[in-house]
Amino acid sequence: MRPITSWRARPLTIGTLSQLTGVNIETIRYYERIALMHNPPRTAGGHRSYAAEHVERLHFIRRARELGFGIGTIRTLLELSGQRSASCAEARQIAAVHLAGVRAKRDDLAKLETILSETIAQCDAQCCRGAAPLCPVFEILEA
Repeated sequence: MRPITSWRARPLTIGTLSQLTGVNIETIRYYERIALMHNPPRTAGGHRSYAAEHVERLHFIRRARELGFGIGTIRTLLELSGQRSASCAEARQIAAVHLAGVRAKRDDLAKLETILSETIAQCDAQCCRGAAPLCPVFEILEA
């Protein structure tokens, strides 16, 4: 990766933007199509010409995606981030709702883990030593 000072002063290609942020080129184009990323100006040859603001916005989007936020929520967070003085309570509420969803998914995964673990244990005890008429794995899938 290039040092920060070397790319801030000059326009960036989409390839350089991709390298700096770790975001795939096609994903960057997708974010532009859905207006999550601002469309950059174009060179005389028609190539996109990105700036530091695009790098910062793409870092924000990538981190939000890593944390599991959806596109619509990221759009809202981006809008709120431009209104720093009045947006903290709203951002907190968005994060709290997301946290509740993460916790619900975690609880569902814990239940799933228990069910699969018990099913595999039943399979080990009943049928994996030979052919059995009722395999617990098939039973759970057919239920």
